Amino acid sequence: MNFSVGLGRDDAEKRLERNGVSRRDFMKFCAAVAAAMGMGPAFAPKVAQALTAKRRPSVVWLHNAECTGCTEAALRTIKPFIDSLILDTISLDYQETIMAAAGDAAEDALHKAVESPDGFYLVVEGGLPTIDGGNWGMVSGHPMLATTKKLAPKAKGVICIGTCAAYGGIQKAKPNPSQSISVTEATGLATINIAGCPPNPINFIGAVVHVLEKGIPELDSNGRPKIFFGELVHDNCERLKHFEASEFAPSFDSEEAKKGYCLYELGCKGPVTYNNCPKVLFNQVNWPVKAGHPCIGCSEPDFWDTMTPFYEQG
Repeated sequence: MNFSVGLGRDDAEKRLERNGVSRRDFMKFCAAVAAAMGMGPAFAPKVAQALTAKRRPSVVWLHNAECTGCTEAALRTIKPFIDSLILDTISLDYQETIMAAAGDAAEDALHKAVESPDGFYLVVEGGLPTIDGGNWGMVSGHPMLATTKKLAPKAKGVICIGTCAAYGGIQKAKPNPSQSISVTEATGLATINIAGCPPNPINFIGAVVHVLEKGIPELDSNGRPKIFFGELVHDNCERLKHFEASEFAPSFDSEEAKKGYCLYELGCKGPVTYNNCPKVLFNQVNWPVKAGHPCIGCSEPDFWDTMTPFYEQG
């Protein structure tokens, strides 16, 4: 890692183009991020500036107790491909899923990133088992719990990607045999929680841009940025008109379901879930309710316990 040899903005855009990401696609992506942040199209150049700055921010990305779905969702985002964007606009110095290094080389990369005088941002994916001193969850011979507690206070900022890191996730669901907890519970630090199972990668990139351009965004009582989690899913749902007309699908294979009737009676938790899913589609294409599946409240704390059974009216 060498910040003094960072790419200039023009060079970064040229490098993205060589990787198949045109300036047009890049600016469209920046406009989508700006829209998700509640900004107008005029803010897109600011997003581009943040993502192609000469001094790329160092990021350490920890994997704890999780399914890697948050990383996989990010890697499968298109126009541009998030992997090209990440690798060319931030210095992703440690990320177990995609890094080429292994063993001692990986540990050395982590050490160099953490000890750099320029500092680093910490992204955490996954909950933290605490039973038996955290020994139920180990990476490189170290408990996930101990590593996270060691690195989080040193970071310039901590972003939890996914509900597992933000609130404990499925690991924390009853009866919670591993006694898993969230990053905030483990460290006592305030974290930026990009909740969801998985979250929309646009929300993650938007949070990164906000931190770089404006500082930490305003957070709700659950640590989520209000710009992404400030409204109920229900209030922006395309099926809202059917809810208001008391037009509900009685089953998934019914004619009413095929007509796009409301899924509330089939367990939709949109009326009690805060997220921007209807407005910021995955890959700018779709989201669960549009695809015919009820919202399960995955961006809410302890949703595995509080929102189940998923297919029954709450």
